[in-house]
Amino acid sequence: MKNKGALNVRPMELKDIQPLADYWLLSPASHLVSMGVDLDKLPEREILESALSSQLKHPIEEKKSYALIWEQDGLPIGHTNVNQIEFGKQAYMHLHLWAAQSRQKGLGLTLVNQSLSLFFDNLNLQTIYCEPYALNPAPNKTLERLGFEFVKRHRTIPGSLNFEQDVHLWKLTRAVYLQKFRA
Repeated sequence: MKNKGALNVRPMELKDIQPLADYWLLSPASHLVSMGVDLDKLPEREILESALSSQLKHPIEEKKSYALIWEQDGLPIGHTNVNQIEFGKQAYMHLHLWAAQSRQKGLGLTLVNQSLSLFFDNLNLQTIYCEPYALNPAPNKTLERLGFEFVKRHRTIPGSLNFEQDVHLWKLTRAVYLQKFRA
């Protein structure tokens, strides 16, 4: 992992809404489709920014989505979020490195690892699931390397912005995470 720079993970703030919206609305179509995004489902900027802003106002126990910003050398380079949150029980995680030059450098492994502790602790989760597009190898390799258990491959529409696709369902329990990373 060359030239990682200082990596940091922190909760999303108001200042992060524009770059996060830019990622969704300005990324090349080929990148979005490679992640399983249905381009016709992308919302208008105003709607996206309003939804992101609204989530910042809710107490953590009431959040429908909870996002963390990934930084390298103090600059935002991506985000991860969980949705389908059942506070104290489980949530589904999504992973996004914004810029092509940040991908395939091993950054995701470190950033996801740092994010897991925040998700488990802040939301008091017992299980984190992740359903990346089966044809997108990067997140699948990252999850496997971090000790997520492969549950199954199945066909679904995994999120509000996705087309129907084959996904790999992965899970990581708090017990396994604590044993592996906090022992």
